[in-house]
Amino acid sequence: MAGKLDGLTVAFLAADGVEQVEYVEPRAALEQEGATVHLLSPGTDPIQAMNGDIEPADTFTPDRAVGSADHGDYDALVLPGGTVNPDKLRLSADAVSFVRDFVTSGKPVGAICHGPWTLVEADVVRGRTLTSWPSLTTDIRNAGGHRVDEEVCVDSGLVTSRNPGDIPAFSAKLVEVFAGARRHA
Repeated sequence: MAGKLDGLTVAFLAADGVEQVEYVEPRAALEQEGATVHLLSPGTDPIQAMNGDIEPADTFTPDRAVGSADHGDYDALVLPGGTVNPDKLRLSADAVSFVRDFVTSGKPVGAICHGPWTLVEADVVRGRTLTSWPSLTTDIRNAGGHRVDEEVCVDSGLVTSRNPGDIPAFSAKLVEVFAGARRHA
């Protein structure tokens, strides 16, 4: 039986401090539907995932540095959260450029919890409606976006969720939106 995402290649962009469950569970959902997933990071050294932002979890080795990745090689992008992870990503010119190029290409993007911070830094939320961890409300508003408090929000291929409790709905919506984007590509 073919998966809904067979033939799609999805990039996850993360750095030290990524919230483990926000990386592992959506990745597993996408792979279960047949997607090939690559982990991109500012460097190639293993990244330290966290549980609840404070407890070290597993480490994950990136498939490549984001600076050597071409957004054209990917069909979709996911930005997991954790507080430290997107804070590090928004300080990486390569990560910000990759996200900006990806969003402006019109391909689908998912971001959960603090993940939208990188979208804010890339200046791609202007005129968009999204959700996030509540503390990003002012950042999103100041970047020209509109934040809503919903389990999952979709705005023209941008799929966002608030926190780890939203992962089942987030993952399901990623599969739906990513599969739909392929049909319309």
